[in-house]
Amino acid sequence: MPMLDELLRGHRRRLGLSQEELAQWSGVSVRTISHVETGRITRPRPATVRQLADALGLRGQPREEFRAAATGTAPAPVPSQLPPPPPAFTGRTRHLRQLDALLDDADHPGTVSAIVGTAGVGKTALAVHWAHSVTARFPDGRLYVNLRGFHPTAPAVTPEEAVRGFLTALGIPAERVDRDPGARTGLYRSLLAGRRVLVLLDNARDAEQVRPLLPGAPGCLTLVTSRDRLTGLVAADGARPLVLGLPAEDEARHLLARRLGAARVLDAPDALGEIVTRCARLPLALAVVAARAAMTPQFPLAAYARELREAGARLDPFTADDPATDVRAVLSWSYRRISPEAARLFRLFGLHPGPDLSAPAAASLAGTRPDTARALLAELTRAHLLDQPAPDRCTAHDLLRAYAAELTRAHDPDDDTRAALHRLLDHYLRSATTASEAISWYRDPAPLPAPDPAVTPETFTGHSQALAWFTTELPNLTAAVHTAARTGFETHAWQLAWALVAFFDLAGHWTEWAATHETALRAAHAIGDTVGEARTCRNLGRVRSRQGRHEEAVTRLNRSLRLFRDLDDPVGQAHALRNLAVVQGRLNRPAQALDHAWQALPLYRAAGHRVGEGRALNQIAWWLSLRGEHREAVAYGRQALELLQHLGDRDGEGATWDTLGHAHHLLGDHQEAARSYRHALRLRRERGDLAEVADTLDHLAATHRSAGDPAGAALRWQEALDILDHLGHPDADRVRARLHETTEPVPDPHHR
Repeated sequence: MPMLDELLRGHRRRLGLSQEELAQWSGVSVRTISHVETGRITRPRPATVRQLADALGLRGQPREEFRAAATGTAPAPVPSQLPPPPPAFTGRTRHLRQLDALLDDADHPGTVSAIVGTAGVGKTALAVHWAHSVTARFPDGRLYVNLRGFHPTAPAVTPEEAVRGFLTALGIPAERVDRDPGARTGLYRSLLAGRRVLVLLDNARDAEQVRPLLPGAPGCLTLVTSRDRLTGLVAADGARPLVLGLPAEDEARHLLARRLGAARVLDAPDALGEIVTRCARLPLALAVVAARAAMTPQFPLAAYARELREAGARLDPFTADDPATDVRAVLSWSYRRISPEAARLFRLFGLHPGPDLSAPAAASLAGTRPDTARALLAELTRAHLLDQPAPDRCTAHDLLRAYAAELTRAHDPDDDTRAALHRLLDHYLRSATTASEAISWYRDPAPLPAPDPAVTPETFTGHSQALAWFTTELPNLTAAVHTAARTGFETHAWQLAWALVAFFDLAGHWTEWAATHETALRAAHAIGDTVGEARTCRNLGRVRSRQGRHEEAVTRLNRSLRLFRDLDDPVGQAHALRNLAVVQGRLNRPAQALDHAWQALPLYRAAGHRVGEGRALNQIAWWLSLRGEHREAVAYGRQALELLQHLGDRDGEGATWDTLGHAHHLLGDHQEAARSYRHALRLRRERGDLAEVADTLDHLAATHRSAGDPAGAALRWQEALDILDHLGHPDADRVRARLHETTEPVPDPHHR
């Protein structure tokens, strides 16, 4: 082996450097360089060796040779322990850029990236693919260990075992490895000091398993993959989190194309799309299906799409001989690591019909306290069995849902699962009823069953909070209606649909209104619940009229009226008659509309239903005005207004102001009409009733036009049209035509 003095002189002369120039570049004194070259210093300090080697531009083996000559040891080996790069890796462009950004900080001490995500999402594939792409940046070696943090049978690798393996890879004989764990970790970190090494810690259980393996030295970079969120590693050790979610639709398609060949997938785009969807875009599931398809190239992809479709919410198509690629087995490794309480909540999550689950709903589902439910959801999120797309809300991809459903069928008695579903439906029913009361100035209450004592429904401080809750929970609430009807909770189905009407009407969700009520009507009819059928029929008639299906609405409302008569329910009859009056008016049958309103009035009065009385008086005023009896309309309207204002029915008050505006407009009193309409707009905007706001804007625009203010009319009609287009309202075309007439240029009579 060449001596240090010979190496130093040889490299310095090769570069044409004087001792003074080398001293200036390296920061080592001329005296020290001279003493090394003359043999007076045979083993300078390691820092001096590094400075001289860097200044001489030595990389790779020459540098190791230089180090060896300085220390009297053989050159250290360059470990290359990475697994083979994953086949057909594709996509993840954004995540690869995030990892590339780490290279800029690799010279800083302790650069760590924590790649976390659910089972089968491709964490290891991403880490290994990227590590292979940057090997040139780490000439001193690449260390790898599978920590087996979530292995189904083998025990997790201890930090001490992992360090021992790393020391062996770095050339330390077994007899030189100290028995003391702390000494071993110290030796490991000392060996990496001043070197550029990439360390990949795969499948970590938690932060405690990882910490002793962090080099903590400049020039080294550590990648950690885990199903755990590794929050402690991020908080205490400065790890940069990289949360790996499901790939995008196009990435998933490209993955299949890379594995099966572009020609095969281009010939079956629909089948390819269905496979991607039914695999939930989970890379492991896609790989399993791709492997099966590759083994049988004579079968069309449509055959595999059909198999997945027929399997429904089962994982059987994703079963493989190798546990590492069996989706059910891979998911089970995470499930086995969580507490029994969290495991039970995860299983019950398989019963949830909607896309996501709030912490309060989870508490009711599990029959536990909300704070306990939050802690269990946090545990499931850390294990990546659930995702947290927003604070206090959790979700999971379809294959995790299918796995949870399998587990609850296998491990939870039928009585327990039915009780859990009952609590969940109770939660949504009670919460929706409370929210409905918060957004409505008047409600027609329905009899509700006694709640399960383990249910903790949500409460609301006001209109805006309740409205926000409805908006967020809408997919869960509509799914709950259909699930209730399908699983033997028919009463919950129609009552929950009824509780949603105020929000549907306010926000214009007429498609969801109609769909839930068709389901609720079948459910109520199936169990012979006449009250439920009558109420649901009435609300179904209302929405069908909103959708422009007026004749169907009349049929539904007449059916509701008959059922309420059979029940001897005068208030129910009066409600149905008032709704019929609205629909008959939309069918341009004012005489029949007025007749229905007159019939409703004595029924309300006999029942002492003051709000209904005030609203019936308003309807009578409206239809009298449409018949040309405008002064009588104003008289009845003022009666209605006085009564409704006294009762605090601001919704009914807004409708009455609109009626008075209409009557004053037709009396030619445009100023009074505009004032009335502005009162109506204020109240209707306060409630957020979009359809009614548009209706009043339409009326106010007509008043502006009649008063000789076409610009003001156009402004109101444009605002109304924007709302109606947003709602998909059938009146949009009529308002559009009025706006066009108002803004159309007037021909110049002198122009030829």
